[in-house]
Amino acid sequence: MNHSRNEQLQARKAAATPRGVGVMAGFFADHAENALLWDVEGRRYIDFAGGIAVMNTGHRHPRIIAAIQRQLERFTHTCYQVVPYEGYVELAEKLNALTPGAFAKKTAFFSTGAEAIENAVKIARAATRRSGVIAFSGAFHGRSMFAVSLTGKVVPYKAGFGPFPPEVYHAPFPCHCASLDEVKKGVQTIFKADIEPSRVAAIVFEPVQGEGGFNVIQTAAVKWLRELCDEHGIVLIADEVQTGFGRTGALFAMERFERELGVTADILVSAKSLAAGLPLSAVTGRAEIMDAPAPGGLGGTYAGNPVAIAAAHAVIDVMAEERLPERGERLGNALKTVLDAMRADVPQIADVRGLGAMVAVEFNRAVAGQPGTEPDPDFTKKVQALALERGLILLTCGVNANVVRFLFPLTIEDAVFDEAISLLRQSLLAAVRT
Repeated sequence: MNHSRNEQLQARKAAATPRGVGVMAGFFADHAENALLWDVEGRRYIDFAGGIAVMNTGHRHPRIIAAIQRQLERFTHTCYQVVPYEGYVELAEKLNALTPGAFAKKTAFFSTGAEAIENAVKIARAATRRSGVIAFSGAFHGRSMFAVSLTGKVVPYKAGFGPFPPEVYHAPFPCHCASLDEVKKGVQTIFKADIEPSRVAAIVFEPVQGEGGFNVIQTAAVKWLRELCDEHGIVLIADEVQTGFGRTGALFAMERFERELGVTADILVSAKSLAAGLPLSAVTGRAEIMDAPAPGGLGGTYAGNPVAIAAAHAVIDVMAEERLPERGERLGNALKTVLDAMRADVPQIADVRGLGAMVAVEFNRAVAGQPGTEPDPDFTKKVQALALERGLILLTCGVNANVVRFLFPLTIEDAVFDEAISLLRQSLLAAVRT
């Protein structure tokens, strides 16, 4: 076994690829199975990143691999807009039925979350004949030029890339860090100072902000957003790219608000775990809104690729048959219980939050003797690094880079989950000591 292989590959990477593609790990993947990943030198890791919320059904689930193999034996590409195929239509029918909202829906498929978000805005603009879009501070909607303009975090996503498309505005996000009254004032300021509501096509929000720090939207805010959009004829778009497919304890996070408030979005965007690692995204919305663009206005050469479509059919079956949203809820609650119990030993823990298995822990440091008053990104990086040394892959997030998020596969075996929790405990305690 060549124990310098990672080092050699790092040198090749540095010479062949740009530094703008930031990479967290210093090792290279060789193979993976469910919640485990092995590098090219044979070291084993527990994957609590899941390709950034893509592997909710785990690496190489046998049902999904079998579906991909069957499709590979038939055809890999025709371009749906040239020669369509039944799998695309059938998957659209499934998402129309599974997404929240008891109204007629239609679905279009794309390749990435950013592509889907941009098309959702295009659809809203076509339906309303308006141009303005409101998003929120701390949001992440993608890295393409319009998607990054919607994103509410400058470094690293916006720094050095402007100017950005016009008529995109940001309000404070209604979560634990901003009251609903503050958000309402922010939106009213936009209406008074920047754009009148009759020119706003869409409001885009994440039910739980991903890159922003796993900030859960206030329930009352969802009701208010729905009322605001209804009052002014604005399309409400829910970005479920990261929250979708079982991560929050339901297939879609918006199911909670439909159940509790009777509130739904007009358009719901999904991607990431939709196809278990294959590039596929979806825009699902009210039929009359989705039909607003003229023929040819939507699409893409690879949009709705048949191999990715086949994987998504299997994902939906696995989610239902293995009751993965419910399992995610149980595992997420167990993780939150562990983190809450460690507050006495880890005073840097300022908050533990999330829905279902979309869990995060925020770290702050004491200032002038007052505990937990200032973000502590250094401690956060230390926890991540110490966990990685022990074989546990974690991701950080948050506007202040002081949040660790947990995105383990919902299929993770109980024994592997328990092992990961033990490694997490060791890493937290070691970070306090060093």
